[in-house]
Amino acid sequence: MLRVSSVRKATPSSRIVRLDLDGASLLYQAGQVASLGPVDSSTQIPYSIASAPEETATDASIQFLIKSDSAGRWGGHFDPLRRGSLLAVHGPAGSFVFPEAPRERRFLFIAGGTGIAPLRSMIRHAVLAGLPGHVSLLYSARTPTDFAYLPELRGMARRGEISLAVTATREMPPRWRGARGRIVAPQLSALVDDPETLCFVCGPASMVADVPLMLRELGIDRTRIRLEDW
Repeated sequence: MLRVSSVRKATPSSRIVRLDLDGASLLYQAGQVASLGPVDSSTQIPYSIASAPEETATDASIQFLIKSDSAGRWGGHFDPLRRGSLLAVHGPAGSFVFPEAPRERRFLFIAGGTGIAPLRSMIRHAVLAGLPGHVSLLYSARTPTDFAYLPELRGMARRGEISLAVTATREMPPRWRGARGRIVAPQLSALVDDPETLCFVCGPASMVADVPLMLRELGIDRTRIRLEDW
């Protein structure tokens, strides 16, 4: 059981929820999930852990990116989360993780919508652990307001910690500076200059089905394409 220490808006339909460990121990690998639910409910929902292990070790907290409806309800029907709420937490679990000692030196993360959550964990882990190599992120969302963590990601790109490309698939204002439309092979081709690039894909089912095929056409072996699987 962990207490909510903060809830902040990530997008119109999602919130970044931080839980205090308060002396508890929760060891996890970047990319894993935990199941959450109100303490008085028998139902728990799996959510990807969005924080990196290094962040948790520093501030004794863990964070999640949680979708909510217009009334703030989450998990389909749970009451809105507020600071001080208590949640039952079980985990971690899942094999969609960043390897402990990757042989590759090029890493490509491809996210769609809230699929950024486990990839954010992996990216922050790679940066904070000082792993050698180059990190690229291609991030797709419906509209410019639907990109969670975008200010943070842009800051990482400005500091040279990652390369960042974004594409909006639906409504876009005239001043939108990112790409437009769904992820296509030319976008991936611009980010894949080494067939030994290790790729991570997480997002809507259609994207997870299409993107690996494009990566394989670009010469990436199927063993270097990791898909969300929990």
